[in-house]
Amino acid sequence: MRVLGVDPGLTRCGVGVVEGVAGRPLVMVGVGVVRTPADADLGHRLVAVEQGIEQWLDEHRPEYVAVERVFSQHNVRTVMGTAQASAVAILCASRRGIPVALHTPSEVKAAVTGSGRADKAQVGAMVTRLLRLAAPPRPADAADALALAICHIWRAPAQNRLQRAVALHTAAARTSAPPRKTAPSPKTAPHTKGRTA
Repeated sequence: MRVLGVDPGLTRCGVGVVEGVAGRPLVMVGVGVVRTPADADLGHRLVAVEQGIEQWLDEHRPEYVAVERVFSQHNVRTVMGTAQASAVAILCASRRGIPVALHTPSEVKAAVTGSGRADKAQVGAMVTRLLRLAAPPRPADAADALALAICHIWRAPAQNRLQRAVALHTAAARTSAPPRKTAPSPKTAPHTKGRTA
């Protein structure tokens, strides 16, 4: 399984590709950051993010894209930029028919470090260890993107089993449901001929 992880952001959008399957050693295929100038117009920045992600999709051909789920923060401006970059990543993948998974920061931290409250340094250290890298990827956005990809590889089998179970249950419920009774049509009163004098 090859997964492109995207840590969305307008100034720095982390991207990282990891390959492997759950239960076996994982391999980093590539890691980097798509950058946009903070003083550029919003439209130009979003186009730059799109072009950067498209380049990564062209070069690495991932089977899945894992994007950090945007959550509420105190800084509304930061949240808006993150949400916009996230939407661009989802759009780029969906346009190519690549499945997209969203993972919350706490899910990623828990999957990679064992604690949903781990800090960025702990995430970077575990990513370095799990992928057998010489040093933690810089900046932290790049390490976070790799952590997203790792999280998806490890969680995907369980998610797929759950989705299949739900689909089977839904299909079984539809086939075993008793047929609906249709309401009887109202009887029409018999037609009586009027008497003529």
